[in-house]
Amino acid sequence: MAYAAVRVRGKIGIRPQTRDTLKYLRLNRANHCVVVPDNETYKGMFQDAKDYITWGEVDTELVAEMIKTRGRLVGDKVITDEYVKETTSFENIDAFAKAVAEGTFKFKDLAEVKPLFRLHPPRRGFEGIKRSFVNGGALGYRGKEINALIRRML
Repeated sequence: MAYAAVRVRGKIGIRPQTRDTLKYLRLNRANHCVVVPDNETYKGMFQDAKDYITWGEVDTELVAEMIKTRGRLVGDKVITDEYVKETTSFENIDAFAKAVAEGTFKFKDLAEVKPLFRLHPPRRGFEGIKRSFVNGGALGYRGKEINALIRRML
């Protein structure tokens, strides 16, 4: 299983420790998204940055769609099936996305890939960037609901 994390809030007034955590997650700007494997290190980082990001379990189909539409290589080149086949042991983007979503292969381990997705702001906006998801806002853990948010941002 893998998690997708999206930065919701900007950079003004952040504690230095939280700013460093967001830097380690490669979430340097609002509406940036990363896909990371499920482990205790990332869960701790999510908890530290919970007031600035939202995260949840990502689906295989969504990872494939994100790679096809918003995934980029160095030089702002698009990731193609041919590139994935040349540089990895996977046949196409769908097989690669399945391995990333299951957590068996890290997205950042693809050669010359930019390890984040630059997304649009969500259609119909965020629910509220100062409240947690359980209180009707946009921040914090949201489970499978992250898929609906990211689809609105593609």
